[in-house]
Amino acid sequence: MHGILKNYRRGRNTQHPTQYIVEVDGIETRAKASTLNGKKVTWKSVAEKAITGKIMAAHGNSGAVRVKFDKGLPGQAIGTRVSVSE
Repeated sequence: MHGILKNYRRGRNTQHPTQYIVEVDGIETRAKASTLNGKKVTWKSVAEKAITGKIMAAHGNSGAVRVKFDKGLPGQAIGTRVSVSE
């Protein structure tokens, strides 16, 4: 299963550099997104370095999820694909 990194989790005055909003392919409702809680997410750089994270919760009503990575990703990662696994 794959998804796209959409943006950092952020507020009006704050940005959380280790938390991202991800849209997962085929997930379009909050109920379906909630079933993904606890699954692992992996982002790979051009140099094949992998940074892993975990789905924490659903975000909004359109099926996006909130992912917390072990460490922050570079800004160029926004808009790239991630893989979702068990």
